[in-house]
Amino acid sequence: MARSTEGARGPTIVDVAAAAGVSPMTVSRVINARPGVGPDTRLAVTEAIQRLGYTPNVAARSLVTSAELRIGVIYSNPSAAFMSEFLTGVYEEASTRGARLILLKGGEGGRPPQDAELKNLIAAGVRGVILAPPLGESPTVLQVLRKARLPLAAVGAYSVAGAICVRIDDRRAAYEMTRDLIAEGHRRLGFIVGNPDQAASAERLAGFYAAVREADDVQTVIAQGDFSFTSGLAAAELLLDSLPAPTAIFASNDDMAAAVVSVAHRRHLDVPGELTVAGFDDTAAAVTLWPPLTTVRQPVRKLAAEALGLLAAQISGAEAHLNDHRDRVLDHQVVRRLSTSPP
Repeated sequence: MARSTEGARGPTIVDVAAAAGVSPMTVSRVINARPGVGPDTRLAVTEAIQRLGYTPNVAARSLVTSAELRIGVIYSNPSAAFMSEFLTGVYEEASTRGARLILLKGGEGGRPPQDAELKNLIAAGVRGVILAPPLGESPTVLQVLRKARLPLAAVGAYSVAGAICVRIDDRRAAYEMTRDLIAEGHRRLGFIVGNPDQAASAERLAGFYAAVREADDVQTVIAQGDFSFTSGLAAAELLLDSLPAPTAIFASNDDMAAAVVSVAHRRHLDVPGELTVAGFDDTAAAVTLWPPLTTVRQPVRKLAAEALGLLAAQISGAEAHLNDHRDRVLDHQVVRRLSTSPP
């Protein structure tokens, strides 16, 4: 009887493809950060790589040494499009540095991993950890990692003591988008807040209000979301049922904005003729629906790569004078597409 030799030889790209339900060519595209792979597929392949412990050949030459650079990546984000960009960024940067990434996925809805899972990651010999939002601000995760005295980099987080924080100016970005909506003539604005456990959510709401305060006779209605498409559906229903209904809705990420467009279509509202919709992030979700979203471009892939680069530099001692916390703020951009127009 034939026996599997996977345990002896280690998993191959064919094993990863079978586990993810895709072709080996698709796995190769994901590993090499090439275009042509959807966010859900990219995330499925990435998780299969982690689950099987597959090591891409691109970094194999550096992984056979005893001084390999192992970096943990902890994530739990409801947006597959965001995570696709995030993981592509860390993989691209890791491949240039010969670093091995060890991924750990938390629970659904942004919940952190269990303490035992965090300790297993530490026991795997990681020399530093990158935290994807919202886990960069999770007290549970930070407590375990700080106790292990591991260097940390948190993407999208604000002033986390002892960690490198890489982000954009969320308040300014939301202010600029809201100001543009008001300049178009909108005076009834809806806003969907993101995950309440993330500082970025509060910053985006503050930017929205800052722009509103500068204008005359602007009415606002607020709904709570959590960055998931599902939460965006419920928030959109709430906003559109308000009286008077908003003529423009600004959602704190593209997934929730896409949900607003979906609800509008179901209610036979023309976007943007009867309802303007704007998002945040500029992930693949922004351009895979009709009409494509006007949104804030947050360079997610670059943020993740920058976090890994800074973390690697700290581990190597190249940045010996790292402060208790350091914020690295990258540029954002308001990208105008077809989902916005004057009321």
